[in-house]
Parts: sequence; C-alpha cells; structure tokens
Amino acid sequence: MSDFDIVGPEAIRDGVATDAYFERTEATLRHAGKNPRVVAEVTADQFPDGDFELFAGVKDAAELLAGRDIDVDAMPEGTLFDGGPVMRIEGDYLEFARLETSLLGFLSHASGCATAALEARSAAPDSTVLSFGARHVHPAIAAMVERSALVAGLDGFSHVAAGEILGKEASGTMPHALLIAFGRGNQAEAFRAFDEAVSEDVPRVALCDTYGDETEEVLQAVEALGDDLDSVRLDTTSSRRGDFRHIVREVRWELDARGHEDVGIFVSGGLGPAELRHLRDVVEGFGVGGHISNADPVDFALDIVEVNGEPAAKRGKLSGVKEVYRTTDGGHHVGLRGRPGPTDGESLLEPLIRDGEVVSEFDFDIDAAATRASEDAESVGFGGVSEE
Repeated sequence: MSDFDIVGPEAIRDGVATDAYFERTEATLRHAGKNPRVVAEVTADQFPDGDFELFAGVKDAAELLAGRDIDVDAMPEGTLFDGGPVMRIEGDYLEFARLETSLLGFLSHASGCATAALEARSAAPDSTVLSFGARHVHPAIAAMVERSALVAGLDGFSHVAAGEILGKEASGTMPHALLIAFGRGNQAEAFRAFDEAVSEDVPRVALCDTYGDETEEVLQAVEALGDDLDSVRLDTTSSRRGDFRHIVREVRWELDARGHEDVGIFVSGGLGPAELRHLRDVVEGFGVGGHISNADPVDFALDIVEVNGEPAAKRGKLSGVKEVYRTTDGGHHVGLRGRPGPTDGESLLEPLIRDGEVVSEFDFDIDAAATRASEDAESVGFGGVSEE
C-alpha cells in the first residue's frame, strides 16, 4: 500500500494506469494473433464549430508515448482548436493500446485548465493574473494546473512544489491565518513582522480584510510599512463583500489621498472572467483559483480511423486520416490527408515522435506556448480579446 492514494509514474509509463478493458483487448488480440497497423486520432469535436479550446498536456503525452515503435503528430502546446484531431498516432495497435486512458487524461485535464486560464487572461489582458487554485485539486496534479495556467499566459502561480518541477518561482505573500495568529487588533504588528522576516525579493503585499473594514486595514498597512508597501490584497468572500468594485474604488481613493498612488491593489477570492472584466480598470492584479483548477476537462476521445491502410471508424466518427488547417482569417478547417487543403491554410499538426523518438524540433517551451496562445486568441477572437 502506498502512503497516498496516488498512481505513480511507473504505473502510468508501463500502461497499468489503464481501463481494464484494454487489458482484455490486448489478451484477445494476442490470442487471435492480430495486431493491425492503425492510425488513431485524438479529437473532441469532429467538425469545427467555432468554440475554441486551448491545447495543453503535450509534454506529458510525449513522455508517455516515447520509446514505443510509433509515429505521432500533434498540435503544439498553446494552440487553439475547435474540431478535428489534435493528435495522431500511427503504428501497430498493441504498441499503444493500453496507454489510451493515461494519454487522454493528460490531454483532457490540462487542456480544460488551460482553456479556463485563457478565459481569465483574455478578460484582463493588461493586468497581472496569477493562478491560485492548487488547493482545490489533488496535490499530485498541482504542477499540471500551474503549467496549464502558464501556457495560457498567466503571470505566475502559488504552488511551491509545482514551481520546482516547472523551474519557475511560486508567488504569494500572506494568508488570513497569519493575521489571525497575531490576534484581532494586531494587524499592523503582523505586517511589520512579515516585512522583517521574509526575503527582500518578496513583494510586500498586505492582506487587508481579515477582521474589519478593508479601507481601515489598508491604512494600517500603509502606516506599518510606509514606502516599503508594494500592494494590498483584498480577498473577502463574495458572500460578505457587497459591491466589490465600490470597495476597491474607495480603497484606491484613500491611498491616493495620502500620497500612495504607487501602492497597487490586488484582488482574489472566487473570481472568474466576468469579475475580471468588471474590475480590471480599478485594480492592478488578480488571483484566480477555482475557475482554473476546477475547470471541466476537454472531452477528448481516441478513435481508430484507419486499419492496415484502409479508412475505418466507429459509428458517429469520421473515417480516414485527417489534417487540420488554420487560415489567415482565423478559420479552422479539417480535411483528408493527401487531399489539397485551403489555399491559405497552415497545417496545425507537427511531427512529435518518429520511430519512438521525440522529435528534437518540437517545442515544449512554456513561454513559447504562451506566446502562441496569445497570438491564436487574437487570430480567432477567443474570449472577447478585442472587447473594450
């Protein structure tokens, strides 16, 4: 028995992290002496429908499929898609049959989180937006959530261990628990102790809604830290905060009236795209949690579309090997491989694995993926990018 209820990397890599019917399938095919050469495609929607989602999870998928005698093509991480295959696998079926469950899990969950993060990014394109949702998910997948947020272009995240995995430093200052530990009425003491204790490179962001009126606690933070105060954070639960925009504007007024125009206002607590759009002109930054971490996974499926060179598919799926194109007007098009595509179309599927080896030119860089997501979002008009 393991210490935690976690399926480990070995089980995933070995194909034990699978649905039981794939084990039965393997046994049956081996018994019958069958192992057809197939092409399988990962898709969410058969035809483009204009409802774009952001592709993520490719790095883990490549790690899973590497070393198998297969060829794989995929969209680069950070690509927006709305129909047709995002990944294509070609090889003998038994080379990858039992990996389907984990493969879809890697792609579905990460793409769902990345899409939600891009919704937040698009809602406040000029603001600092951080991912605060790791506490809502199993700790084993926190790095996936935070990577997906970065792929969408968010500015940072809160989870320390995820940062160690991703090579990025986690962000964050103080919770309400710190203020409560000092006791009611001792917020200024807590702010000063924080300033004395943490390293100089940590921004001095005071949490200012623990016990009383937000404006009063903000003024306590100003008095305690003076010019060292970088920002204040308001995290009042939605059930208590009333007109949050009015509260933020009042805080801004009182800061400015005392000559603290350089002190920023950061808000968090149950925020989604609608709240970000409503507040983005009166605050400098947001912490977005559950909207990203609790996002529904993209409903990907893996379907065989060709067997031994012949088109094949189950009922309701399109047979034949496909290509996916993006045209200069932002349109998304699906066509059969080997047939002419749109005259101004760019193929979105790129070589990922050849003969079991990950293609060195395939780009797994998070920053490059974020740039791609931003450019794609503008191209296809995702999430109200052009609003206001």
